[in-house]
Amino acid sequence: MSNILLVFGALLVFGGILYMARTAIWWGSLSRPRSSGPVPDTLEPSRRGVRFLGLGANWPGILLMAIGAVLLLSGASF
Repeated sequence: MSNILLVFGALLVFGGILYMARTAIWWGSLSRPRSSGPVPDTLEPSRRGVRFLGLGANWPGILLMAIGAVLLLSGASF
């Protein structure tokens, strides 16, 4: 029983990390730095904020990691 909790907890923690990484990557372009002037060859806004690092965009990933941590701790205690 404890092995199942450990495996499921690890999967949830890993899934939470992947969700947060996907949010950060798909939020906007990371390949080139932003310039102060308008960029004519893109539809992206000229200024990219750091909203992708906030709690609003990452709460599902944080929740998955928290549930996974609880399962890991409960599985380790058995």
